[in-house]
Amino acid sequence: MAGRDCPAIVVFKEENMSQSPCLKAPSGQWLVLSLLPKFGIPLRERLLDSVDSLADILSMNPATLTAMGLTPAAIEAICAWQRSDVDNPVIARALSVLEQCRGHGIGLLGQGESGFPECLRHIHDAPLLLYTLGDTRLLQRDQLGVVGSRNATRAGLDHARSFAAELSRRGLLITSGLALGIDGAAHAGALDAGAPTLAVVGCGLDRLYPAQHRPLAHRIIEQGLIVSEYPPGTQARAAYFPQRNRIISGLSRGVLVVEASLKSGSLITARTALEQGREVFAIPGSVHSPVARGCHQLIRQGARLVETADDVLEELGTWWSMTDGLSAPPEASDTGRDTRALDAREIAVYEALGYDPQSTDALGLATGLPADQLMQSLLILELEGFAHPCPGGYQRTA
Repeated sequence: MAGRDCPAIVVFKEENMSQSPCLKAPSGQWLVLSLLPKFGIPLRERLLDSVDSLADILSMNPATLTAMGLTPAAIEAICAWQRSDVDNPVIARALSVLEQCRGHGIGLLGQGESGFPECLRHIHDAPLLLYTLGDTRLLQRDQLGVVGSRNATRAGLDHARSFAAELSRRGLLITSGLALGIDGAAHAGALDAGAPTLAVVGCGLDRLYPAQHRPLAHRIIEQGLIVSEYPPGTQARAAYFPQRNRIISGLSRGVLVVEASLKSGSLITARTALEQGREVFAIPGSVHSPVARGCHQLIRQGARLVETADDVLEELGTWWSMTDGLSAPPEASDTGRDTRALDAREIAVYEALGYDPQSTDALGLATGLPADQLMQSLLILELEGFAHPCPGGYQRTA
């Protein structure tokens, strides 16, 4: 009897997998990858030295996966995906998540899919999967992150609303984190101007936080988009908000900080934006206001002081070209290398580099860039594989 039962159970499992919404589809594959145990950034970066896409590992055999450094639990999950074994805990979890998404109308967008924003794909610790509610076409729009204090002043809230409204009318999609204070005012300003807005949240899309902003969230879903890297059922936790911030800045051409104390999470977003090569803008405030001190610190460190929407647009227009480059033909430097992923500032630094070490002082003189912008550009070139640090400064890669 047992021998006759086994094939029937296997057939049932395969039918279950084929009738699911479906783990074999591209978004389902990225869902499985996002749930693999011990599949963190160091391992993913090593794997990308050997594969074109992380999804490629789903077709590999156990011996290859072991050699590449995956844990036994992750390997077993991949093998279970290959044989449609729904009893594996990772596969069972993935199927449960898919059912929850279907029940709540939540979409999934994997890192390797065409609709995934290119600018986000290339940041450090890029999310493997985005859960979405709303119009995902907005992910391809030029975006400006607007962040600030949860305990904002009335003046700060007014600034956030007015800047968001004006910048929305002039073509930028306002992106923020749906938090109380500045975030909510920025979203509301864009919506009140008749424009969409994008919210990045640190919780599951069926557990939107804070509760006070659920009416605002419904407006955003109707007119814009809410995204999360966390599956349905995930409650908001303090540790998730810094993680969310890298997505806000990663999606954006720049980040505008409206109000922030010296210990504000908005400064984390600003720092992440700089590490990602984005511009940072800050609105100055009263020297007596504690929620202005973070903005003043950013300005001292090189952030652009902003008084009007024109200040933001002028600065972005001088150097940003990543979005345009996605649809433009590849550009070549004087060495013939494809520099499409670089903006004008990075190209200028790259052209100033040689194959012999050059000091940052020499590069600053050659490019005319201030030290903070030069270091941002060198970091981008290093991450993109165009340059590397060496004794005496920096030089081009071979």
